[in-house]
Amino acid sequence: MQLEATIVTLLQARAHDCTICPSDAARAIGGEEWRDLMEPARRAARRMVARGELQITQGGVVVDPSTAKGTIRLRTLR
Repeated sequence: MQLEATIVTLLQARAHDCTICPSDAARAIGGEEWRDLMEPARRAARRMVARGELQITQGGVVVDPSTAKGTIRLRTLR
C-alpha cells in the first residue's frame, strides 16, 4: 500500500531515534486533501505494528495501537 511505503520512506529519511506523525505520510500523498487520508494512515500504521515493522508511541511511550486515542507518533523498532 502506498501509505505504508510512504511511512517507511519517511522514517528511513530520519535519524533512527526520530518519529513521524501519520499526517506526514498523509500530506506526502494527499496534498491539499491530506486530511481525508488521516484515518487510512493510522490504519496503515496499525497494520505495520501488527507485522512487527514499527511502533506507535504517545508521549514517547510505546502504546497498544488498538487502544491509542489522540495524537500518535510512529517510529522504527528499538
